[in-house]
Amino acid sequence: MASVLEATMMLCFGLSWPINALKAWRARTAKATSPAFLALITFGYVAGIAAKFVGHNVNWVLGVYMLNLAALIVNDLIYLRNRAIDAQSLD
Repeated sequence: MASVLEATMMLCFGLSWPINALKAWRARTAKATSPAFLALITFGYVAGIAAKFVGHNVNWVLGVYMLNLAALIVNDLIYLRNRAIDAQSLD
């Protein structure tokens, strides 16, 4: 039951990343994005994944962590793209 609850939390939290990625892609600017926030959340996912291995609790929920991390990496890449667009607009 604990795994189901953990996965539910991860799924609910993780649904925001694709929505955020689409919004950021359409905005074409990094002005409202906090790189510190993205880095902190990325570190949190990596720590959660590491906890699964350190605690010898590798189960199917790890897949949910990986999906969320992948969606977050997409957000990170869009941030870098948008930052480059912002830099070009300053020229």
